[in-house]
Amino acid sequence: MLFRVLALSLVLSISACSSWVFRIDIPQGNYLEQKDVDKLQVGMTKEQVKFVLGSPVVLDAFNKDTWHYVYRFKSGRSENLNAKKQFTVRFEDNKLVSAEGDFELPESYYTPMVN
Repeated sequence: MLFRVLALSLVLSISACSSWVFRIDIPQGNYLEQKDVDKLQVGMTKEQVKFVLGSPVVLDAFNKDTWHYVYRFKSGRSENLNAKKQFTVRFEDNKLVSAEGDFELPESYYTPMVN
C-alpha cells in the first residue's frame, strides 16, 4: 500500500512540474504558393484572378480595385516557424495592372492577356 501511495505521489509531482504544454498551429488568411502567383498575367480580369488565387482576405474599403492577400502562421512549437506573407493586386477597368508582395513575379506576368 505504501509503495502505491509513493508511486502515485511521484507520478503526480512529476506531471505537475512538467512545462510541456501542447499548443496548436494557427494558420490565418490566404495561403498562396509561388506556383499560383506564376499563373498571373497583366490584363487578367478580377474573376480570373479570383479563380487563380482565391478570394482575398482584405478588400480595401476605399478602393475596390485593390485586393490584399495576407497569410499569417503562428506555430505552437517554436517562434522560429512563425511566418507572414502578403501579396497585393491592383486593377483598373476590371483588368489586373500590378501585383507586388512577398512572391516573385514570373516573366510571363508581363505578357498581356489576350481576351
